[in-house]
Amino acid sequence: MNTDLVTAILHFLREHPWSSSKEIYANSSPGSYSTVKRLITELLHENLLVRKGIGKASTYSCSPHYQLFYPIDINHYFEKEIDERVIQRTFNFELLSGVLPNATIFSNSETKHLDELQAEFHTKVIELSAKEYEKAMEHLAIDLSWKSSQIEGNTYSLLETERLLKDKITATGKTKDDAVMLLNHKEAIDFIVAERNYLTPISLSKIEDIHSILIQELGVERNIRIRKVGISGTNYSPLDNEFQIKEAVTQMCDVINSKANIFEKALLGLVLLSYIQPFVDGNKRTARIISNAILFEGDHCPISFRTVDAIDYKKAMLIFYEQNNLQPMKEIFIEQCAFAVRTYF
Repeated sequence: MNTDLVTAILHFLREHPWSSSKEIYANSSPGSYSTVKRLITELLHENLLVRKGIGKASTYSCSPHYQLFYPIDINHYFEKEIDERVIQRTFNFELLSGVLPNATIFSNSETKHLDELQAEFHTKVIELSAKEYEKAMEHLAIDLSWKSSQIEGNTYSLLETERLLKDKITATGKTKDDAVMLLNHKEAIDFIVAERNYLTPISLSKIEDIHSILIQELGVERNIRIRKVGISGTNYSPLDNEFQIKEAVTQMCDVINSKANIFEKALLGLVLLSYIQPFVDGNKRTARIISNAILFEGDHCPISFRTVDAIDYKKAMLIFYEQNNLQPMKEIFIEQCAFAVRTYF
């Protein structure tokens, strides 16, 4: 397949959906008209394009599946200010009802890489004593508690976090809430380790239970929110109707439960709970714990996100909010899987 021409066709259709083959040809040179038509047919077959109309009246657009994964230049994307970006401003119900249930989240090469990491993880774990495994999990839990909290603005350093979680010694000059957030993370991690099969199957009530652990003593309302919330840095507006939020979380659970691949389940839990924003606060924290619970109960290596830059993480989530594009967060997820296997075990 002519990669440059395919890229040109897809780029044109992202900017000009529902164009005819002649319009695509006129704006995606080099390439003959017959070559463009052949590539359009191939892209339809690969579910990267969709068609409306018949024969000469046919027009084409990028498919929802392609929207999930097309490459985005993150630096270029955020050169535009918040009000200049063309985005999906409201919740996309089609993601849960039609797109994600039928999407293959990881490519063949990505699946092979993740499977190799999983095999490496199992080989390493078998060689560890019970004490060594417990120490590795403690190391990972401290790192996850620290990084997940840091992404949300917590000011504890990693060393201060370790001292707090191991010795219950708070850091000088830090707020009580910062310490409580970290301790709640550790309690939530301990819970998913002790209750290994708790999320089989995942459900709204179980997600609420984990959220309740993470927000205890922080003055945050429990359970599904009943009022509108905004997300800083974006014009995307999550659902504001309690019943629609519950429906969306239930659909999310159905999608996750329907997937056979543990890595797919974990990534979808990570992004979709953040996208729905079912709680007044603590959504992304809950999503990271849920994602790890899915990995852990599937006998997969949990991830700490330790080497992720907080800004990069937020940008990847904003791109999913605004474009429904999984690619940046998927890349972070795969990188963190590799880091966890090769660092903690």
